[in-house]
Amino acid sequence: MTSLPKTMHAVAATGSVPLDDERALLDVELPLPELRPRDVLVEVAAVSVNPVDVKTRGRRAADAPPFVLGYDAAGTVVAVGSEVSLFAPGDEVFHAGVITRQGTNAEFHAVDERLVGRKPSTLSMAEAAAMPLTTITAWESLFDRFGLRADSTGTLLALAGAGGVGSILTQLARQLTGVTVITTASRPETQDWSRRMGAHHVVDHHGDLAASVLELAPGGVDRVFTPSTTGRVPLFAEIVRPFGSIVAIDEDPDMDLRVLKGKSIAWLWESMFTRGVYETPDMVGQHDLLNAAADLFDDGTLVTTLTHEISGLDAAGLREAHAIVASGRSIGKVVVAR
Repeated sequence: MTSLPKTMHAVAATGSVPLDDERALLDVELPLPELRPRDVLVEVAAVSVNPVDVKTRGRRAADAPPFVLGYDAAGTVVAVGSEVSLFAPGDEVFHAGVITRQGTNAEFHAVDERLVGRKPSTLSMAEAAAMPLTTITAWESLFDRFGLRADSTGTLLALAGAGGVGSILTQLARQLTGVTVITTASRPETQDWSRRMGAHHVVDHHGDLAASVLELAPGGVDRVFTPSTTGRVPLFAEIVRPFGSIVAIDEDPDMDLRVLKGKSIAWLWESMFTRGVYETPDMVGQHDLLNAAADLFDDGTLVTTLTHEISGLDAAGLREAHAIVASGRSIGKVVVAR
């Protein structure tokens, strides 16, 4: 194997300045990451941009030191730590990493092997890079938080069905469980996309959402998945049946959950970074999850949600990708590839 360089190209987020300011994301040269015992070093071929990238960049203080963002990648393992047993140099992988370490927007990325899966062989690097964070989030929401299984029934309302998480969550729920999937989308193109992902019903969240949902589920839905919580807790109290449950991946600092008490509605949080940040005993579950998903992509059960590929893994390409995601009108996933 060719010896590795001592430095690498990366894209760093600086202080919280407007995205059209060239200082928002800068091309930089950094030392190659040092490997921890369970780390693999991945030569990155493609990354995707998620709302968490946009939010994290926007929240950085003006005097914060530059930091490499990126929580999705596909690439090839080029080196391994002293205690690695799951991968070897040459393996093609996809992963989402962890928010407390340097991100994937770089030539090379060091990541704990327990957070990495084999890249689906039927997907290109760009198609694979679109999937890790959203697949982990959706999988953990459905099967860990909601506790769904193959024989589960009832109803699931997924807000933002055409978004990155909603697109894969809909596929997983439709293909691997017996629940009826209702999604929200407002534009003809997003409604069509959500149906293609497997939604049984699509309702317009710009209309009377409560009336539309209760027409489909007169007694209330059994479960709600929400990436968009602000101002909606009273709505959830109205449309979720007694003893139902809600999984949220965002937060509304002003929300009051007491309106859910009368129906004994459970409020559950999902963060796909929890296992990696806290190195939980079941941390390897994300490796297993991504490998299981890879099998489902390869046998055609799941399809990539890549819709927009940008060429050039540099500051200009990532600024373009961030702008698309920040617009709130993107469908599926945006990927930047070499």
